[in-house]
Amino acid sequence: MKRCTTAYILILSVLLVFTWFAPAWAAGKTVTFNTAWEPEFETFITWYAKEKGWDKEAGLEFNIKYFDSGMGMMEALPAKQWVVGACSGTPATVGAARYGTKIIAIASDEGLANAVFVRPDSPILKVKGWNPKFPEVYGSPETVKGKTVVCTTVTSGHFVLSAWLGIFGLKDTDIVIKNMDPFQCVAAFESGIGDMVSLWAPHMYTGIEKGWKIAGNIRNCGASMPLVIIGETEYLEKNPEVIAKFLKVYFRGIDMMKNTPVEKLVPEYQKFMLDFCGLEMSESMCKMDIENHPVFDLREQLKVFDASKGASTVEGWQKGILEFFTAQKKLKEEDANKVVGPDGRLNFITDKYLKMLAK
Repeated sequence: MKRCTTAYILILSVLLVFTWFAPAWAAGKTVTFNTAWEPEFETFITWYAKEKGWDKEAGLEFNIKYFDSGMGMMEALPAKQWVVGACSGTPATVGAARYGTKIIAIASDEGLANAVFVRPDSPILKVKGWNPKFPEVYGSPETVKGKTVVCTTVTSGHFVLSAWLGIFGLKDTDIVIKNMDPFQCVAAFESGIGDMVSLWAPHMYTGIEKGWKIAGNIRNCGASMPLVIIGETEYLEKNPEVIAKFLKVYFRGIDMMKNTPVEKLVPEYQKFMLDFCGLEMSESMCKMDIENHPVFDLREQLKVFDASKGASTVEGWQKGILEFFTAQKKLKEEDANKVVGPDGRLNFITDKYLKMLAK
């Protein structure tokens, strides 16, 4: 009897100890976190965080997957290759319509980092401010109509191209678009293919170094293009604490970017561009890329996501993108209808995880 009692007490003690320490063990477990990124600015923060071990400090193991475009990311989503990623507002809208992704934060402002380029001897450069509402934009209906452009379609590069055409009262159908990936766009234009090329950073800096001239960018064409962080809905709903941890790491990087002189960031940025993006960039080009991508801290993001008095600023940005691509027939109307609720509001933008982080 005594032996049984002693054994019972021993087993009970072991169970109590295991129960007591199990939550601590689980809390200390590292979660593998599959993320999707393009070879451009917003990925630097995630790459830098992994280099410094910030992800492991938060209990995560960043698995950084490379994609050459936002649409490439979307095509990989059904296979569940990633759960959080970053892309421009254009593929983010397509992702929401086709796969139910949600925008959870802003990576940066892309207004200066997407542009339509022409060669220095292009007749397009002979006309500036044809539309007085856009005095810094080059071109006219006569110099642009019928020309050929190399471009990666359904991207921010396509968006700036279409916005630029709209200034002259033109549409995509008024020109010839040759669809290629970003690296091919640069190589094709350099070899003499096309009259214009539409590029985003960092590929656009190759164009600048080659002497190509900017006919228009998103900002001087009067449009807005956020670079957004998106998540796969099922994962977001099942793992809110993990998402909050990821955002904590990412915003640590944003704060670092805002509080560090650009010159001190350049060496690490050059290493990132070479190691992850496969690009050798000069110090001046790295400096330009950092300066061309304003970032928003948590306080600023909570403000642009605030929908307490109606549509948020972020919703306004995305509505412009949605309406534009729907009008251009690049997004089917039935797909567009999936992301608009009965009240007319976009249903794929949430500040839930930003608020979790703020708490």
